[in-house]
Amino acid sequence: MNRNTLYAQTLVDELARCGLTAVCAAPGSRHTPLMLAFAQHQAIRVYSHLDERSAAFFALGLALVSDQPVALVCTSGTAAANYFPAIIEAHQSRVPLIILTADRPHELRHSGANQTIDQIKLYGDYTLWFVDAPLPEATPSPIATRNLRTLANRAYAIANGQRKGVVHINLPFRKPLEPTPVDGDVTITSAPPRPDHTPYTTIHSATLPADIPPDVRHIIQDHDRILVVGGLRNKATLTDMPMLADAASGLRFGNPSAIGGYETFLQHGQFPPVDVVVRLGDVPVSKWLNAYLNDGQYQYYIHCGDTWSDDAHRVTHWVQASADALLALLPHHDLPEIRQMEKTTWQVITEEIENGAYFDGAAVYDVIDMIPEASTLFIGNSLPIRHVDQFGKPSNKHIITVANRGASGIDGNLSTALGAGAARLEHPLVAIVGDITFYHDMNGLLAVHRCGVPVTIVLLNNNGGGIFRRLPIRHFDPEFTEHFITPHDLDFSYAARLYNLEYTRIDVHQPNARAEFQQVFCRAVGATSMIIELCSDSLLDLKRRDEIVQRVKESIV
Repeated sequence: MNRNTLYAQTLVDELARCGLTAVCAAPGSRHTPLMLAFAQHQAIRVYSHLDERSAAFFALGLALVSDQPVALVCTSGTAAANYFPAIIEAHQSRVPLIILTADRPHELRHSGANQTIDQIKLYGDYTLWFVDAPLPEATPSPIATRNLRTLANRAYAIANGQRKGVVHINLPFRKPLEPTPVDGDVTITSAPPRPDHTPYTTIHSATLPADIPPDVRHIIQDHDRILVVGGLRNKATLTDMPMLADAASGLRFGNPSAIGGYETFLQHGQFPPVDVVVRLGDVPVSKWLNAYLNDGQYQYYIHCGDTWSDDAHRVTHWVQASADALLALLPHHDLPEIRQMEKTTWQVITEEIENGAYFDGAAVYDVIDMIPEASTLFIGNSLPIRHVDQFGKPSNKHIITVANRGASGIDGNLSTALGAGAARLEHPLVAIVGDITFYHDMNGLLAVHRCGVPVTIVLLNNNGGGIFRRLPIRHFDPEFTEHFITPHDLDFSYAARLYNLEYTRIDVHQPNARAEFQQVFCRAVGATSMIIELCSDSLLDLKRRDEIVQRVKESIV
């Protein structure tokens, strides 16, 4: 056995666990690892053909009548192209097929190598999903193997979804393709399959939004210690369930049961054990919450959302149903240990902000405290979203939070904020952005008067990319300062003058910085359009944050 054999066997076994029972194939070389894995799997029947075109149409008929996905596997080159007519028909007729095309490794693509064509998205719009899978590794990490397993789970679920169709996975292999031993190649999987012969991730696609699968119902009914995480882009409206609520989830503010402060108290390292994690929506922002979720210290991890979101490949059940329907099943209980950790955290944060040096995180804390009811709050990417996640205290005050967390870029943030404000002109609009984010979209400020959208912009100016001080690259100067921090020394008052906006600059180092910021913010919100520039210090910001985390660690018993 070698890396290719183990890789192919893992993929094929997961497909079988999902329910795959048939594969059609024709002779070739590059798909040898896959062919052997299919031939040796007792739960899958191999239908052998002499040419790919006939194999594909045979698979089409088999899947059409059985109404279950059928796999097609072939070697590289024009063999894959011969599948295309049947794939077109399968797409048009909504027939579930899983296409596995073997390919040359990346270094042989576009090199003139024999029997090598461009197989990336070969079938264009006639597939529901395409993946160019990674090369097998000699010693794959656990996450790499989990990725392979969930890749199979997703492929089967998408092909067999409510809108059935074709999924294409392109699989490159290096020689040797046969199961000959190779020195250094592992022969034991780094992420074992589920012990109960179920898929690594069970994927449920509800017929109706309120349909919760029986196995998920049983998991919830059979366990008491359930942790709910309110992630990004969730669609929950029930807000009486205790949950760790992401700052941009729409569930932290106006939700009396929301739990915040976890980005701080999770660094304590002694999180109470839970049996089940239920995550609503996408992966949250918090580094430390994600670290906890990725460690897998629980029995079940249920993700409720309309899109796959599991970058650590830890989810055991993906439920595509109503978040409210799932929440309604949960027992109404609290996790008192977590509540106590949160209480201690906010006590420490409040004391530190009242008595210590002012910094970006403290200003964000104040914004959340002072922003009027029903306001629209746009949270910029990079450091601001992380500051709000760590220092934005939950409250009963309803705030509409908006953030560009789909791709998490710093471009266009001001324009997005103004667009969001235009949709709710009767309510105040506040935007918290960093200096580089502000610089990227200064021209968007034209819309303030041109489109009639009043805004209060809290500009956290640490003179560069302060977020990079949280990364190991900070130890490598002078390149770090010049190419990552990128200090600019810009005077943003000129932007305010150019676009006819009110402007105030406050230096965090001045003794009355907090009082002045609070006064200016309260005067501006909802009354005028103003840029409040808080000139800060990324070193001070990092120092104060670390001091608070350390105090919380010492205070939690």
